[in-house]
Amino acid sequence: MKRPIFLFFIIILLAIVAVFFVYPPHKIIWGTSPKFFQSFDWLEKKLPWKLGLDLVGGTHLIYEINMEQVDGIDRDSVISGLRDVIEKRVNLFGVAEPSIVTAKEGDNYRLIVELAGIKDVKEAVNQIGSTPLLEFYETSAVGTSTQFIPTNLTGRYLKGSQIDFDQTTGAPQIALQFNDEGAKIFEEITARNVGKLVCVSIDRQINDNDCATVQEKISGGKAQITGRFTPDEAKKIVSRFNAGALPAPINLISQQLVGASLGQESLKKAIYAGFIGILAVMIFMLIYYRSRGIFASLALLIYTALTLAILKLFSATMTLSGIAGFILSIGMAVDANILIFERTKEEIKKGLAKISAIEEGFKRAWPSIRDSNVSTIITSLILYFFTTSFVKGFALTLLIGVLVSMFSAITITRTIMRIFVKTSKS
Repeated sequence: MKRPIFLFFIIILLAIVAVFFVYPPHKIIWGTSPKFFQSFDWLEKKLPWKLGLDLVGGTHLIYEINMEQVDGIDRDSVISGLRDVIEKRVNLFGVAEPSIVTAKEGDNYRLIVELAGIKDVKEAVNQIGSTPLLEFYETSAVGTSTQFIPTNLTGRYLKGSQIDFDQTTGAPQIALQFNDEGAKIFEEITARNVGKLVCVSIDRQINDNDCATVQEKISGGKAQITGRFTPDEAKKIVSRFNAGALPAPINLISQQLVGASLGQESLKKAIYAGFIGILAVMIFMLIYYRSRGIFASLALLIYTALTLAILKLFSATMTLSGIAGFILSIGMAVDANILIFERTKEEIKKGLAKISAIEEGFKRAWPSIRDSNVSTIITSLILYFFTTSFVKGFALTLLIGVLVSMFSAITITRTIMRIFVKTSKS
């Protein structure tokens, strides 16, 4: 008995911490933080809730990508590079958790940008709408420091880039191919910079991996960039280079403004719906299962606190679809308790003592709980990795909710019943 009581104490303690982390209850009661509770406020400030475009307002932009002059084999690389460049541009405006995804409708390629809480929409549109700028820089020593000097070699002279591997070491490297005019310019640049650094930049941002030391004059329009980067890093650099080198302009075709007042109203309705849903489930469980319904209701409240705390801890961006996924997971959490209670009732009818019936009920209900939740987890993963951001929010909260619900049913409900079953009359 000591072990279940200790585990129950730990669960209750975690639930209390989770409640203060999700939203300090003293702010609900008093609207502010009394002096005694102010020490808890750091939990809320450390990781504030991140709300999506549909809850805090912002801008929804759709761009069409012109791929007419891009070869089919280069299109995936160009799209990936564009998305990466646009995301870096958006971050300059301080947008929290921007959503930037690509979509294809027939032969049309589109870039969908969601900027939650953005204020200067016009400037953001101007910055996002310009074609990525690829430039080559050479270095010059000024006193004890080094500065970058732009050259006349830009992305318009670059045919493209691709990942290559060193035949001896197997290390990833980046192969560049210039057109005839670009080959001449590149040859001149490398000739006067032997032993020095030559750097490549996208939107005038230069990273350590974007610079290389020139070993000798390079002729023929082909070059290689080597460095200490992984295959994934090399792939990302190639995508950015191709986005800046290949002609794939983007055109704004749709702009939708979402007002903050509309978002706040939607958030209030979503919270209200969640509250009503939890209350309705608890009432049903209390009426139908009586004392065992109390156990299920307590487990449900703990489940709610823990799930919301996990979502906030991992900085999940909450949207209306995400809240819908969470509310759906509430029903699934109770579904596991129903399976356990029904199996327990069957074992009691067979003549087993309550403690033995509980253990056997959990044991026999587990395969059904496991199979149903695994199928939901698989579905959530498919939705998360193969759909757009709107559905991803739903899939993520549903996935986390299902995982926590399995813990809730097997650990929390079981612990509570082990401790309090002797005081139950049914």
